[in-house]
Amino acid sequence: MPEPTPEKPTPDEPAHDPEMLQLAAKVFDLARHGDTDTLAAYVDAGVPVNLTNDKGDSLLMLAAYHGHPDVVRSLLERGADPNRTNDRGQTPLAGAVFKGEEEIVRILVAHGADPAAGAPSAIETATVFDRKDLMELFQGR
Repeated sequence: MPEPTPEKPTPDEPAHDPEMLQLAAKVFDLARHGDTDTLAAYVDAGVPVNLTNDKGDSLLMLAAYHGHPDVVRSLLERGADPNRTNDRGQTPLAGAVFKGEEEIVRILVAHGADPAAGAPSAIETATVFDRKDLMELFQGR
């Protein structure tokens, strides 16, 4: 849920349109919950495919982390950056490895996700969880 908007923006902070904040919250929820068609329609209508929330999580990050391969594929097909890190330096690929989402890992790698990107990287995450199968996938990239 977005934080309340101040009545008067300070010089350091731009004014936020409550309707835009509500729309952003909605599209992030669509990514989290796996509503591929509705999210794709919003992106096709002009919502930035690499939109991020207040933690730097992109739509792709949320879809990957929450296990929605169709959303991940749809966002990538619309130009989502598979290597975009959030504010903590995490990538969608590392998030998918952490959650054990093998299908999403394969989709991300096929669309150019870099297993060495981020901190911890997908390689480091796979090592911690002893995912030799994913390490082989990353090496065969």
